[in-house]
Amino acid sequence: MGPSPAEIVRTLVAGRLPGLVHLAHRPGPYHVRHATDADGRVLLLVPVVSDLAAELHPGTAEDVAVVLDVLDLPPAAGAPSLGRAWVSGWAAPLTGAAARDAAAEFAAVDPTGDLLDVGTRFRMHRFEVVEARLEGAGTVRRIDPTGYAAATPDPLHPVEAALLADLADHHEPEVTAYLRRRLDLTGGRPRVVRLDRYGLVVAYGGPGDRRRARLPFPHPVADPAELSRLLHPMLCPRAAAARPDVRPAG
Repeated sequence: MGPSPAEIVRTLVAGRLPGLVHLAHRPGPYHVRHATDADGRVLLLVPVVSDLAAELHPGTAEDVAVVLDVLDLPPAAGAPSLGRAWVSGWAAPLTGAAARDAAAEFAAVDPTGDLLDVGTRFRMHRFEVVEARLEGAGTVRRIDPTGYAAATPDPLHPVEAALLADLADHHEPEVTAYLRRRLDLTGGRPRVVRLDRYGLVVAYGGPGDRRRARLPFPHPVADPAELSRLLHPMLCPRAAAARPDVRPAG
């Protein structure tokens, strides 16, 4: 089992990756700092003096149709991409208490000091996602907005690159031995190239070989601390023999 398309979109647009905003019938796209709140609504942190700010304030009371475009950045060489997320809605500026509350939710993802200047140098905009799509492997999948709102971002995504680097730099012999046992491999050098709350993605085979396998966890991981406990058998062979916590997909 792996993340659902809705979970992938929520993870990509959470605010950890660079985003572009496209506006209907206007030039662009525009680079934007963004995050999502607990309900999946998109928050845009926009400098008051900028082309994007001017386009988001067309001089009427109408909200502006926007599309947020976020492309996954694989965390390691040879890692597969999660794809590209597109979410759209009608952006409205926030003021007063609504802007302060949105800034607090934004800070939970990206605690930038510019949030202290919301209302002066920066303005917060928000939109509810009315359409979501996930592009990858030559296909585009439409995601039900209700399913998108109900999904949650992967808690390991913000630290995925650091976790993979730690496994490769400090635990390579143990990880390689563990993966060979679990995948019944005799040659090659299996590598963990992605991880998420549901398990590990492993690349194996010789140079140019793109074969991959998923090793699922016994249950979804809630946070990095739980992942650490779950991976202990991989890094400690005696514990692995006694309690194999990570099992290969059948």
